[in-house]
Amino acid sequence: MRTTDAFAAPLAASNPNDPPSLTIGIEEEYMVLDPATFDLRSHIDMELISKGRIVLHEHVKPEMHGSMLEVGTGVCRNIQEAHFEIIKIRSIIAHIAKQNGLLIGAASTHPFARWQDQPIYPDEHYQNVVRDMQMLARSLLIFGMHVHIGIENRETQIQIMNVIRYFLPHILCISTNSPFWMGMETGLMSYRSKLFERFPRTGIPDYFSSWSQFESYVDILMRTGCIDNPKKIWWDVRPHPKFPTLEIRVCDLPMRVDETIAIAALIQAIVAKLYKLFAQNLTFRVYPRILLVENKWRAVRYGLEGKLIDFGKQKELPAADLIRELLEFVDDVVDELGTRRYIEYIYQILEMGSGAQRQLRIWRETNSLQAVAEYIHRETMVGLLEDVSPYIATTIRPPSPEAIHEKMQSITKPDDLV
Repeated sequence: MRTTDAFAAPLAASNPNDPPSLTIGIEEEYMVLDPATFDLRSHIDMELISKGRIVLHEHVKPEMHGSMLEVGTGVCRNIQEAHFEIIKIRSIIAHIAKQNGLLIGAASTHPFARWQDQPIYPDEHYQNVVRDMQMLARSLLIFGMHVHIGIENRETQIQIMNVIRYFLPHILCISTNSPFWMGMETGLMSYRSKLFERFPRTGIPDYFSSWSQFESYVDILMRTGCIDNPKKIWWDVRPHPKFPTLEIRVCDLPMRVDETIAIAALIQAIVAKLYKLFAQNLTFRVYPRILLVENKWRAVRYGLEGKLIDFGKQKELPAADLIRELLEFVDDVVDELGTRRYIEYIYQILEMGSGAQRQLRIWRETNSLQAVAEYIHRETMVGLLEDVSPYIATTIRPPSPEAIHEKMQSITKPDDLV
């Protein structure tokens, strides 16, 4: 048996003729802030994780740096469920943080915090990452958002992944929210993207002709000691090693819940549209990675203020115009999904600017990076629940056996994973 068989077998056996469920799962990584200075502050001594798990169970977990929290929804059947869950989870985390003299913020880099000052969370998994990646890991003080879309058949996952690569720069443009790094204006709208690309196996993946080809690629990496499990493939889009989902990882973390949900709804609609074409033996043209990365660079550098290349027309056009075209492209599936009012918020993002544009606006108005960090916190709280007491007394969902197994695997010694 190949080392990847244990990951692939249950999902690869699903019927390729069955339509995907298009379920949604959202992960967000929050910064933990000091309420006086709005600098990053470690939550380790506050036992914030253990307090959060009393209510949220596996929906909250630590990340590598002690000033970061990761949250995740359960498997949501539709965008309405995802919207409700992310509001509830974010509200509860904000409440628990405040009870412990802390605040939370949603952006992909902190405006002025130094990575050198951040403790690493005392977990064997993260210590192993630091030993392996050294300064690249210690300095990876970034905060992301991942969106999972349910596609139960592995072959279908690969075919959708090949095509959705084209739209990753468009999605990134909408989400850009990391213009500062350690007290400097970087000149980039998504500095997080460039920081993360220092890691191996990141960025837009190559084209794969089949699930078998992808599986062979993973098998070679594992047999030659490049990785000890497939979760160390950190592409902008990937088939999740354990769950029946295609995971889109290109996004910066937006400040507002409404932005998160709008982007998640758009991603779901793109997958639904591409599957609709796939089921009719049609497809969107697949372009090589060497062209797609040109558009990603433009998204990283300029965001919504720049231009992207329309490779079909072989000309550059304003990013905002191409995003409007993308919204028209998916329009015929939006009502079937029941997501029109959520996706239409993207028009508001185009009007008010991405998170990066708004951060820069505050910086130019105040000349204060502390004011920018305070703004990030205020925007993070927009749309949250003022009273979370009904949910503190209960739980969102009990931890599933699969989630418990997944968490235990993440802290298992590498030698035990294969």
